[in-house]
Amino acid sequence: MSVIEQMQQELQTLKEHSNLRQLPQMVHDGREVVVNGQRMLNLSSNDYLGLAANKEIRAEFLQTLTPDSFLPTSSSSRLLTGNFSIYEELEAELATQFGTEAALVFNSGYHANTGIIPAVSHARTLILADKLVHASLIDGIRLSTARCIRYRHNDLNQLERLLKEHHSSYQQILIVTESIFSMDGDLADLPSLVHLKHAYDNVLLYVDEAHAFGIRGAHGLGCAEEAGCIRDIDFLVGTFGKAGTSAGAYIVCSRVIREYLVNRMRTLIFTTALPPVNVAWTLFVLRRIPEMKEPRKHLDKISRILREALQAQGYSCPSVSHIVPLMVGSSANAVVRAKELQRHGFYALPVRPPTVPEGTSRIRFSLTAEVSEEEIRALISCIV
Repeated sequence: MSVIEQMQQELQTLKEHSNLRQLPQMVHDGREVVVNGQRMLNLSSNDYLGLAANKEIRAEFLQTLTPDSFLPTSSSSRLLTGNFSIYEELEAELATQFGTEAALVFNSGYHANTGIIPAVSHARTLILADKLVHASLIDGIRLSTARCIRYRHNDLNQLERLLKEHHSSYQQILIVTESIFSMDGDLADLPSLVHLKHAYDNVLLYVDEAHAFGIRGAHGLGCAEEAGCIRDIDFLVGTFGKAGTSAGAYIVCSRVIREYLVNRMRTLIFTTALPPVNVAWTLFVLRRIPEMKEPRKHLDKISRILREALQAQGYSCPSVSHIVPLMVGSSANAVVRAKELQRHGFYALPVRPPTVPEGTSRIRFSLTAEVSEEEIRALISCIV
């Protein structure tokens, strides 16, 4: 059997198990999408604050541009000729808002997670990672030379036992977690993780706030702000491509860690930097996120309504956030339920293995502040 035939056979197996993925063809129209001629409310977007569909803020930003400031490419890595002043302005704003010594911007959340972890770990490092961390974190761990143990999801008792057992055998231990988990929508207990970290001199804490930035905390800085522990987290990472309605990612950290990453992080060193106009847009949005208290309040309200309705119907719903999974079980049933919702005008997608474990396929509702309470109640009626 040829290599191509093996690929075809594997694709056929995925199709038979309802796990075959295809790129959707769609037209975006604000908070709605048109797929195969059908207009639907988009419930699968990461545009949590609804800014991507906001034409007013885009028009305001466009008025700031001139032919000189509209720079659609950096043409180089930042260590060569690609380090425009707008990058440093964005990083200074991040450090100011978060109250940290420094910040560093990356091309994507995937670049951040697959670059930071290998850069700061070595053969004498032990990584203790939550079982449900994102694929980008898993890939970053695999690219490192460190040993890794995956502790049971949010099981801090097991994590504490692992720390006691191994802290003296390694030069450093890195605890890796998300704050809001991308598939279940539940939270890590950041204060308890900080407490465990402070119990040992050689333990560092890495927190991915991709789904919390813009949404949680009094100023939208994430769960670490909400828990009052920003300065206790060594590697506090977030993305701009979700609530930040842009592209790229960041770390807020100490000056030493920033300088170390500039010298050791391969996904920073060996890639063309983000277009300066993109960085300027990110900075433009970042300065407005602290003011967006009402969208955050509304998103919290509609999320709570949906979660409580699912729980009242007997569904297992671990979420305490705006990411709300409707647990279905098999991949085939998840596909059927998603199509049913789409027929009723709700664009919600099935999440299947390998993204989630076998038997836990689900419809993942990713809510935004643009969704109304009436639309949430109509969705609930459809599910019931």
